[in-house]
Amino acid sequence: MAIETISEHACHGGVQGFYRHASRECGGAMRFSVFRPPQAARAPVPVLWFLAGLTCTEETFMVKAGAQRIAARLGLMLVAPDTSPREARFPADDADWDFGLGAGFYLDATEAPWNAAYRMHSYVTGELPEAIAQHFPADLSRQGILGHSMGGHGALVAAFRHPERYRTLSAIAPIVAPRQVPWGRKAFAGYLGPDEAAWRDWDACELAKSTAWQGPVLVDQGEADKFLDTQLQPERLVAACEGTGIRVQLRRHPGHDHSYWFIQTVIADHLRHHARGLGLARD
Repeated sequence: MAIETISEHACHGGVQGFYRHASRECGGAMRFSVFRPPQAARAPVPVLWFLAGLTCTEETFMVKAGAQRIAARLGLMLVAPDTSPREARFPADDADWDFGLGAGFYLDATEAPWNAAYRMHSYVTGELPEAIAQHFPADLSRQGILGHSMGGHGALVAAFRHPERYRTLSAIAPIVAPRQVPWGRKAFAGYLGPDEAAWRDWDACELAKSTAWQGPVLVDQGEADKFLDTQLQPERLVAACEGTGIRVQLRRHPGHDHSYWFIQTVIADHLRHHARGLGLARD
């Protein structure tokens, strides 16, 4: 699987890179970013996937979160994919900011025309790891996954559907019950069709009832987040995980909103959470 290097930059003793490759799942070229910590120059290192939210790209987290300094100390490789296909275009795919371009919802669409390219779940959990394994010093026996907002939904679903692939899991202001909130209902109706029974396979609160995932889940939520009550509702995840082996640590932060200022505030805790679970020394 060939990849194209768009740019690479020295960063905190490691390398921050931006890349492109032809994706079979997404019907055309896809972009992604990778931070290689300095330890990766000597041996393969664990991988932490970051799934970004609505309207974001593969650049957003790497530019705004300030995660590389801590990842360099811990020895974590950071990988962030784009949030939707870009090359495969469909009618009205840019009509709304919360559906289509920049809003792939990390699922595999079943409705035409979206099912021809909007296969972000298979891309993130299958195809992109193949590329990372081939071209980067990544230890894919030690993977963690983290996401924000729509990406928090994607991270929870990925770990709950594939508990054998990920050792660690966390989310920042995630959509946890997409079947119950406007963002999710709009996306699921468009990508998955009108049969709401099929939506359960992409809803973290539903998956929590049957997943084999048994690890802890760190969730941070800002209490001044304007989307908290209408779109996010993290208490639904806590309730869904009661009586299972899933241990949700929900931390609420007064005064914090939905922005990358909040992500910057909590990102160090998330990286350390993953480092502990992936067997790395804490900085």
